[in-house]
Amino acid sequence: MEERVKKEVKKIVGKEGMTDEVEDLVCYSYDATNRSFLPDVVVYPENTSQVVELVRLAVREKFPLIPRGAGCGYTGGSVPLSGGMVLVFSRMDRIIEIDEDNLIAVAEPGVVTSRFREEVEKRGLFYPPDPASLEYCTLGGNVAENAGGPRAFKYGVTREYVLGLEVVLPSSEVIDTGSRVMKDVVGYDLTRLFVGSEGTLGIITRITLKLKPLPESRRTMRLIYKDVEDAGRTVSSIIKNKIVPSALELMDASSIRAVEEAYKLGLSPDIGAILIIEVDGSEAQVKEEAEKVIKVAKEHSCREVLTATTPEEEEEVWRVRRSISPALAQLKSGKINEDVVVPRSEIPTYLKFIRELSSELGILIVCFGHAGDGNIHTNFMYERGNREEEEKVHQAVERTFNKVIELKGSISGEHGIGFTKKPYLTLQLSPSELSVMRRIKKLFDPEGILNPGKIFPEEG
Repeated sequence: MEERVKKEVKKIVGKEGMTDEVEDLVCYSYDATNRSFLPDVVVYPENTSQVVELVRLAVREKFPLIPRGAGCGYTGGSVPLSGGMVLVFSRMDRIIEIDEDNLIAVAEPGVVTSRFREEVEKRGLFYPPDPASLEYCTLGGNVAENAGGPRAFKYGVTREYVLGLEVVLPSSEVIDTGSRVMKDVVGYDLTRLFVGSEGTLGIITRITLKLKPLPESRRTMRLIYKDVEDAGRTVSSIIKNKIVPSALELMDASSIRAVEEAYKLGLSPDIGAILIIEVDGSEAQVKEEAEKVIKVAKEHSCREVLTATTPEEEEEVWRVRRSISPALAQLKSGKINEDVVVPRSEIPTYLKFIRELSSELGILIVCFGHAGDGNIHTNFMYERGNREEEEKVHQAVERTFNKVIELKGSISGEHGIGFTKKPYLTLQLSPSELSVMRRIKKLFDPEGILNPGKIFPEEG
């Protein structure tokens, strides 16, 4: 990027609103994929008007614009593959309104998810989406990736809570999609088109979100199994019995051993699987559903049930689940985390396949995640620089994706496509579907300035 262009950027956002210092550029060159591509400049807009001016400049000078939340994605969605300008929304972090009468809130994209959740809960309200990174991820990133989390089984993913968006288009037009009401079928649903579009169609500058009343009560349980397939069958049976927990999380033996090795939590080495189940609602409903869950679990060889009775015990139950990712970092230097989804009835089949694949290839594959909606985070572990392990891991990923499609599942439940999954997109989408999506991208972004290189595999 030429110096004259950088001077124009500085005029738009001010001296404090941009940086091209190498040490700063490095900080915004990667995400959780640990693949690094340096941008030319990083910009911190303060308002929609500045974003509009930056878009006009990018179109005129033909440089890429990459919107970025907290940079904690697993598929490279915020990585500047072709350099250009990274837009960081940390200065657009206002909660503009919490409307208790209509159960909605309006916020800017840089609001940290946990802060937003805390603010609405102070008013007895509830924002269900809870990605694992909620302590540092932002609402804008959540919307761009259509983030999920443990509560998605009962409450749905981010798109279920987005009522409207303010979006700056590559044409520099500002549009307001959706509305502030719960029912609105006027025209095409542009809001849902932008949710999950990974910053490739427009830049989100304001978000209107739906809220719920905070549940009266909740109960958290930890179920221990000798065999992971029994845990999988428990998940299917819970659904079949029409029980809808607010969270239904699974950990396999490898993830349990990793957590125990790293944090010494007193988990027995012969545990084959753990289910963490949370139910919420009225006191009576919670009591009834918890009893049903325990009954179903015992029918499927559950060895032990721990029910948390205090907030401290509840936190201890969840600590095991939240410790997995940092524990895995101590096992191997390399990890590919895929967030595949299979029909819940196929979870036992999928887990059996993974166990056999791990044994056949001689690599460590760790499974955990949101079993309630069939979203199993499958982690392929390897040592960086070990070419043999790396080749086996990539083979395992491809075979896993093929198995997921065979089981009528999806290759991504909440991490998006970014650039790491785009080579596999044709496994799930037909040429006609891809063609329609490419034409939509071209319609919104004819110059290809918004987050280039993401989602779509190279043609041919």
